[in-house]
Amino acid sequence: MTTILVGVDGSTRTPLVVEQAARMAERLGGKLLLVTSVGLPPEVPAHFWAVSTLDLSGILIENSKKVLEGIVAKLPADLVQGTLVEIGTAWDIICRVAKSENVDLIVIGSHGYGGLDRLIGTTASRVVNHADRSVFVVREKPASAG
Repeated sequence: MTTILVGVDGSTRTPLVVEQAARMAERLGGKLLLVTSVGLPPEVPAHFWAVSTLDLSGILIENSKKVLEGIVAKLPADLVQGTLVEIGTAWDIICRVAKSENVDLIVIGSHGYGGLDRLIGTTASRVVNHADRSVFVVREKPASAG
């Protein structure tokens, strides 16, 4: 059975990424493992938060689980192998989980900000460069001309 890890970030691109991964899983007779990461912004010292870092991490994890549950609810049940929320850097978590779960393919979204990020986002770029297996990068559909 083919296992496809889907990197989920909750952005507006997420439905497109999940849709592409689901199509692949259907064609290959595979299953999806949806993975997301949570982390505190490193540029803000922990003592500036109104709640403890531990409490904030718990809140972020619960919110991420709800996002994943919402995505899973829209997918055929037989396509979903599972979901995973981990604390840390997205690209590192995606690469580690892909290896530990021995997935066959990683599907992630791209984004554009500037420089190299116009072609492929920082997280996507790092996953492509560090993953020990194939990565499929989903580009956002271009806006229709009009």
